[in-house]
Amino acid sequence: MSAANPNTINRRIPTSTPPEGLLACGANLTTKTMEVCVLRRLSLGYSPCPNDTFIFGGIALGAVPSEGLAFDPFLADVEVLNRKAREAHLDVTKISFNAAVFCLEDYWLLRSGGALGRGCGPLLVAKKPRAPEDLAQAVIAIPGRLTTANLLLELLGTHRGPRVEMSFEKVMTAVASGAVDAGLVIHEGRFTYSGLGLHVVLDLGAWWEQYTGCPLPLGCIVIRRSLGRETAAATDRAIGQSLQWARRHPDAVWPYVRSHAQEMDPQVIARHIETFVNDFSGDVGTEGERAIRKLLHEAARMAGVSLPDGPLFWTDS
Repeated sequence: MSAANPNTINRRIPTSTPPEGLLACGANLTTKTMEVCVLRRLSLGYSPCPNDTFIFGGIALGAVPSEGLAFDPFLADVEVLNRKAREAHLDVTKISFNAAVFCLEDYWLLRSGGALGRGCGPLLVAKKPRAPEDLAQAVIAIPGRLTTANLLLELLGTHRGPRVEMSFEKVMTAVASGAVDAGLVIHEGRFTYSGLGLHVVLDLGAWWEQYTGCPLPLGCIVIRRSLGRETAAATDRAIGQSLQWARRHPDAVWPYVRSHAQEMDPQVIARHIETFVNDFSGDVGTEGERAIRKLLHEAARMAGVSLPDGPLFWTDS
């Protein structure tokens, strides 16, 4: 490695037997030292939800090739990540697609690592059975104004009352206590709302699928455009390899997933991963890309903003 490159750091790390699956740039696994070549350190934001920690666990645990990149994980609620992305604070980060329309001048979309699918959308829940029209003027708790859940409520168009922002894990409790009339439930709330005696008013994911015929894009991974296509490609590969590693070594990634989970019930965690980690997680593919462009255009229309004239994905020409 040339010393002329000021962004390159050569470190020799003493080791005996490297952890299973651990690979590093320039690593010689037959010796007692490993040379780790770090070309660039990137901040990497994702949520503590099981689908994210499952996908990114291989990166966080050092179990996938770095291709000269080093990632510094930053875990936070998706609405925190949405706001950080609007201020371009992170190099690579998970964000809601609703937030993406405000960030795409600075970021490209990656093809891997996001949340997109069928049967995985947010639920509008209430303390007793209601119709969406009954909640036109109701106070509804939302997990953030930049979330895709809030965008879907906007697109539905039946609610004109106040919305109260709160962390996603507080929404169901607020509904059950009567502090609000209804709430938008995301993440593992899909599997636990009935335990609080709540009722589904509308499955907004199913509504989107019927409305558009597309799977629902919930969250995406974005990377700073200024980092260039080569770094974007390497990052996309690293995320895909992290997911593949987790699928091959579920027992190895499980402690990392569980240590960050809001819901500690192993069955709920497993259902969360099964629901939100799917074929689209490795690459959005043609169907996923079509759904993403549809949702982004709807989000931009609702926000009164224009999408960038340039490419949305780093792979676009």
